[in-house]
Amino acid sequence: MNDVNEDRPSGKDGSRWRVIVVGVIQNAAGEYLICRKPKNRGVFPGQWALPGGGIEPGERMEAALRREIKEEVGIEVFDIRPLLFRDGQYPKLYPDGSREDVYMIFLVFTCRAASNTVAIGEEFEAYVWVNKEQLADYDLNLETRLTFMQMGLLPRVGEQGA
Repeated sequence: MNDVNEDRPSGKDGSRWRVIVVGVIQNAAGEYLICRKPKNRGVFPGQWALPGGGIEPGERMEAALRREIKEEVGIEVFDIRPLLFRDGQYPKLYPDGSREDVYMIFLVFTCRAASNTVAIGEEFEAYVWVNKEQLADYDLNLETRLTFMQMGLLPRVGEQGA
């Protein structure tokens, strides 16, 4: 995801907001791609996340998803399907240590990877392809955890194993 800056939309109270496209990427083996955010910046620092980022002015959702996935993990995707949308306000950490609350609208899509070859960009410091049984072993950020819960890949809160 790109940094929030003065060119980004803001609400009546001056708060920043972003519309974010997110890809739940599955490979031919049925594994899911998750990536770890750097500890010193961004939303959900140091946690495992799904690739995605902000829609640019004039950009269509699917084009934004393809662009963000290519920029962040270096792969092409196909069979893109809308999954869910969600929103919330989250603190964003900047490299200089400052913080800002950002209202985010997440548009989440499932898609298939054209290959398993990942080339992570500056948004992430590590990646892994995991199967359903391995998801609970990772410190997933809240939105990623909720997405996998809604897909039935992780138990919902209150269910056995949650």
